[in-house]
Amino acid sequence: MELAHAEARELARAVATRAVSSRELLDHYLDRIAASSLNAVVTLDVERARAAAAAADEDLARGVSHGPLHGLPITVKDAIATAGLRTTGGSAELAAHVPAADATAVARLRAAGAIVVGKTNVPTWCGDIQTYNDVFGTTNNPWAPARTPGGSSGGSAAAVAAGLSAFDLASDIAGSIRIPAHFCGVYGLKPSVGLVPGEGYVDHVGAGLVPPDGNVLGPICRSADDLALALDVLAPGAARPAPASLADFRVAAWLDDPACEVGTEVGAVLERAVTALGPVGVASPPHAFDDLWQLHLDMVLAAVAYNLPEDGVPPATATHRGWLARAEDRAAARAGWADWFADHDVLLCPVTAMPAFPHDQAGDIGTRVLDVDGVTRPHMTTIGWCGLFSVLGLPTVVMPAGFTASGLPVGMQVVAAHGRDHVAVAFARLAAEVLGERTPPSSLSRRTEPHA
Repeated sequence: MELAHAEARELARAVATRAVSSRELLDHYLDRIAASSLNAVVTLDVERARAAAAAADEDLARGVSHGPLHGLPITVKDAIATAGLRTTGGSAELAAHVPAADATAVARLRAAGAIVVGKTNVPTWCGDIQTYNDVFGTTNNPWAPARTPGGSSGGSAAAVAAGLSAFDLASDIAGSIRIPAHFCGVYGLKPSVGLVPGEGYVDHVGAGLVPPDGNVLGPICRSADDLALALDVLAPGAARPAPASLADFRVAAWLDDPACEVGTEVGAVLERAVTALGPVGVASPPHAFDDLWQLHLDMVLAAVAYNLPEDGVPPATATHRGWLARAEDRAAARAGWADWFADHDVLLCPVTAMPAFPHDQAGDIGTRVLDVDGVTRPHMTTIGWCGLFSVLGLPTVVMPAGFTASGLPVGMQVVAAHGRDHVAVAFARLAAEVLGERTPPSSLSRRTEPHA
């Protein structure tokens, strides 16, 4: 077993059977982090991690296990509170901030035996689809260092893809798990809103007690099985029933829309993947893309208004009365999609219009543009596919779907009904058997494409 790119489930089993010690695994990751030029893991907790690994090994020698993650070194996004370990949100204002307590989700991972080895990089206040800040600098994509790993959980996805930790705990309010998973060729789960405790998220000075509306914490992993493993710890008791085979899933696909056209590179990969998966229906969504996207923008800008100028939020969400009106619209949209999912198990969609793009730190996310098939488009018009399912609060897995002709990974969103997170995860696991195993960045020449 190659430790660096093994799945977390395999690593946990190896530690539990004492095929490898927690100390050996931790040292392996620390060596890889030290040798990496990605700048993905930006703060380490070496002394405490080594003490925890030693204790984990000693406990196992006495026949004591603390849970399914016993002795497993993991990383945590640098916007999620970790007791005694610096948590900055990528901001100069919190460059020396050390929380007194873990976020509840982190505490659950530790209680299941996980060891937090370090924190992964984010853009300032997690407000970008790239990952760089004035405190730690720029994180690079493990497939193409001149390109971004995405954001805001770019450090998380880069670390997992490059084999720097067993998995990472990240967050998503508008694509922050899904975009980096897509750009870096790994798996990410945006859980159902309300499923995983969200307190302890740091997106402004003084944050942590009240999670931003619509924000969720979830795992970035190297397999769908690992998503299931992490989800069982983060949300114990979550509903588990799911179809047992691909043929039993009721699947629809929504692969393009005039409101957010998908580039030919990404579109070709998704078409091949969906074709390989067998009979898939064409989705007839209950709401127009434009309407959902505007609803998402109104709600998400209100949720992150702490870091916007006073006149920076749209009129519909600038007042509490305006927010309540849009909250009614959101509730109606969610009810409509609940009815739609009564007849479907999963919906397959793009993540963004394009694969990972070159670093661009001129201006900001509101002014930057991309070339997609020769058309200049603002960044925000390329990521709408994530916003739809953020505002709907639906569980969404991003799984690797293939590669562009130039060797960049492409992910696909697998969306399920609210509370049916395990359905999305189960579909991704079965789909991976058809589309091929995830390929580490060091093995471009051995990548697998969907079957014809």
